[in-house]
Amino acid sequence: MESRKNSILLSSAYLAPVQYYTKLLSYQEVGIELYEHFLKQTYRNRTTILSANGPQNLTVPVTEGSNSKRLFQDVAISYDHPWQKLHWRALLSAYNNAPFFEYYCDSLKPFYQEKRWRYLIDFNEEIQQVVLAEMNLKCATKRTEFFTSPGEISSGTTDFRYAIHPKTSHQLHDENFIPVVYMQVFQEKFGFTPNLGILDLLFNEGPMAVDILKKSTSQKRLGDLGT
Repeated sequence: MESRKNSILLSSAYLAPVQYYTKLLSYQEVGIELYEHFLKQTYRNRTTILSANGPQNLTVPVTEGSNSKRLFQDVAISYDHPWQKLHWRALLSAYNNAPFFEYYCDSLKPFYQEKRWRYLIDFNEEIQQVVLAEMNLKCATKRTEFFTSPGEISSGTTDFRYAIHPKTSHQLHDENFIPVVYMQVFQEKFGFTPNLGILDLLFNEGPMAVDILKKSTSQKRLGDLGT
């Protein structure tokens, strides 16, 4: 009999996409990888919003020393350019007219003002905790203490560290994720755009965001957890 997988390994992520948050909801234990080598052009330092011109990537810049040979836990954020101000301006432009933007903006605005974080892992983790708190979700996330190669992952753990990716060619088929349509600010212009960063769901659906996450997770997966 196949072992029931109640734990999952994920990468750290900056305002991760909806698919990522369905994993936080669906697994009893979530490990956040610290000891992998940093991978560029991934959700580790990128989120996607829906702007008036279509999907737009917002990237947290990292220092030049944060190259592919550096462990993720050591990746430092660069402040050579005012990325915080630019990201907040982009969020305002995209979601100022969203139904629940004003309800959540005060909780998120501090991440785009004077405060600075040295390491990307700390920034990602703190803003994720705020998003989870706003959705009244408690998730048992824990930082890894060492790196485990994909071939050595235990049978009871799902390895999704490299499966949720901005590029379709790098994505792993996920039978437990079924994107559910919800209202978006520019839906009439572009149609529904699935799997955007979590703020798109939160700003547009507010208290219904958790229900959307549950509906986007296969009933088989939720049934395994007794949900």
